[in-house]
Amino acid sequence: MKYTSRPIAYLVLEDGSVFQGYAIGKKGTTTGEICFNTGMTGYQEIYTDPSYHGQIIVNTTSHIGNYGVLSKEQESNSVKFNGLVCKTYSQVASRHQADDTLDNYFIESDIVGISDVDTRQIVRHIRDKGAMNAIISSEILDIEELKKKVAEVPSMSGLELASKVSTKETYFLGDENAKYKVAVLDLGVKQNILNNIVERDCYCKVFPSTTSYEEMKSWNPDGFFISNGPGDPSATTYAIDVVKEILNDDQPLFGICLGHQIIALANGISTYKMHNGHRGLNHPVKNLETGLSEITSQNHGFAISKEDVENNENLEITHINLNDGTVEGIKIKGKKAFSVQHHPEAAPGPHDSQYLFNKFVELLAK
Repeated sequence: MKYTSRPIAYLVLEDGSVFQGYAIGKKGTTTGEICFNTGMTGYQEIYTDPSYHGQIIVNTTSHIGNYGVLSKEQESNSVKFNGLVCKTYSQVASRHQADDTLDNYFIESDIVGISDVDTRQIVRHIRDKGAMNAIISSEILDIEELKKKVAEVPSMSGLELASKVSTKETYFLGDENAKYKVAVLDLGVKQNILNNIVERDCYCKVFPSTTSYEEMKSWNPDGFFISNGPGDPSATTYAIDVVKEILNDDQPLFGICLGHQIIALANGISTYKMHNGHRGLNHPVKNLETGLSEITSQNHGFAISKEDVENNENLEITHINLNDGTVEGIKIKGKKAFSVQHHPEAAPGPHDSQYLFNKFVELLAK
């Protein structure tokens, strides 16, 4: 396959910063909140993670697209993010197992992106100035017009996005004769989270995000799981109400990422938008119960208030981020309920935190 020439593209940030590069994927225009992911591998898993809905991703690793795409490496049924910013972009796939090139994959998925920009400069800018909205365009080359359009993009704060990526119909996963039944509230669940639950002798019924507790409970599950997902957790009020009912009924409960934030909100803990979030496969977390540290996979732009948790006599912090001290895990005293901010399924790795799925199954057994 030969490389094809690509048109000029621009990336314009909310604060007026402008970067010129070359178009990748579909020619067009896209907007969203810009963020960066520090993972060295797993770009297809990142792009299909529903938690990235509404965001433009900067990949910090230098080469993107070099190993193509493979259908079994998707975390959902389609690409979920809004756009890509990268340094070196490969139009060919060097892996013989690949189903297709990343470029064809993006074109078929209507994804707009930009390459050949200084991603180190962009990441340093976001780290200093904080998360902000951005626009990528290979069809509008008037910088002033792009600045006007990016100013119209709504802030991620206050946005309810989980219902936009959740399943529309309930579905089952696993062996119906498995030992345990787990009701999953889908706020944007990743496939490998479900795989990890199913692999532990569980049969999952996955419910749309706005499903009532009464409907979930009518299936008579052994426990409940609240998934990851996009958007502002405080705006996901319907899920907060469901979690309150699960806790009042003293059911086994596990939450990851957005699910962790929803469980915290259901217990009166506030959440806040972070300066630039945690995204990557290399974040150190300390388990305060064992004293051991774990390298974790993360993807979140909101966090729960550490001060609120410390002042709540019903909650206990179980995990802490060693980079900035933010809360990575909590458990509810006297309840069969816990949650973590990071992603223990970690596909691709690291797999230091997969024991948390075993911990959930232990609660189901009780």
